[in-house]
Amino acid sequence: MDFKRGIIMPNTTALLPSLIQAVANAIENNAIELTELDQAIGDGDHVTNLQRGIQTLTAQSNELSQLDWQAALQKMGMTVMSSIGGASGSLYGTLFLAMSKNLNNQPLTLTTFADVFLKGVEAVKQRGKADKGEKTMLDVLIPVAEQLHQNANTPDVFEQIKQTAITGAESTRDMVATKGRASFLGERSQGHIDAGAKSSQVMICAIVDALSEKSTTPP
Repeated sequence: MDFKRGIIMPNTTALLPSLIQAVANAIENNAIELTELDQAIGDGDHVTNLQRGIQTLTAQSNELSQLDWQAALQKMGMTVMSSIGGASGSLYGTLFLAMSKNLNNQPLTLTTFADVFLKGVEAVKQRGKADKGEKTMLDVLIPVAEQLHQNANTPDVFEQIKQTAITGAESTRDMVATKGRASFLGERSQGHIDAGAKSSQVMICAIVDALSEKSTTPP
């Protein structure tokens, strides 16, 4: 595996099980904080819904690892759309399905991933009729996608992505929600980090850490 030359995984999706497990561990480790955030301005079931989808992906991880990236992303999209309740399932499902469609059987280099991830996030924006600044997961996904697209070939791109995700989640604290359950609270939603943004940050950081570990592990 040679991240410096932009190849994410020449052996197609063989690292997917470890990435899914990293996400599962991260959500479990942050479950209490995420639930408290969601209870403050949401329905309180965000973590439960996410874990249901992640558990389903975990059960499929060996099967996913035998597929090419386009097929794996498509299957992941259909899986999370059907297994995660609430808006998260629809939005994450849209992300994976749009990435699969735009990959179009290209080799998955980091540059290619940056392009399809940006297009996937654009599809999420359209599906959710939302944009950055409305106190949602897009306050993390949009800046991360833009950062990755602009800096995919820079040596410290992984650290840039992590810091962008953390900053994006924190930025929702001072926002007034205009989408989702939190929007019913109006000004009272201000002062709380959005649970969807925070969980997106947690998952992105977990994936980045897992990929960083893979990139520095001798073959």
